[in-house]
Amino acid sequence: MNQVNPLHIGGLLLVIIMFLFFKLGEVKSELGEVKSEFLVSEALAVDLKALKSIYVDKKKVKNRIEKILRTTSIKTAALSLNHKKKFIKISSKSMDSRVLNTLMGKVLNDSFNITTLKIKRLNDTKASLEMEIQW
Repeated sequence: MNQVNPLHIGGLLLVIIMFLFFKLGEVKSELGEVKSEFLVSEALAVDLKALKSIYVDKKKVKNRIEKILRTTSIKTAALSLNHKKKFIKISSKSMDSRVLNTLMGKVLNDSFNITTLKIKRLNDTKASLEMEIQW
C-alpha cells in the first residue's frame, strides 16, 4: 500500500494537461481581445496626432487665415479682425454676398476650428458676418 499506483500518476498528469490546455485556450482568446483593443487604440492615436497637427499650431492657422484674407476679392470687403490669445474674430457689418461666398468657400474648405459663425442677410446683395476661429 505504500507504493503509488502508476495509473494514478498517469491520471493526475492527464488531468493537469487538460487543465493547462483549457487555460491556454482562455489566454489565447484574451490575447486576441487585447490585440484588437490595441489596434483600435493605435488607430485612434494616429487620428488624434493628425488632428493635433492641423488644429493646434497657432502660427499655421494664423498664416492660413491671413493668406485667405489677402485674396484680392476678400481684401475689398471691410473686415475687422480681432486677434485674441485663443482665437481670431472676423466680423463685418455689411459685405457683398459674392465676397461672403468666396470667403466662406475658402474658410470651409480648409481645416479650421470654427467656434462661432453668424451670417445675417441685410438685403439681396449685402450680409453681415461674425466668425470666431480658434487655435
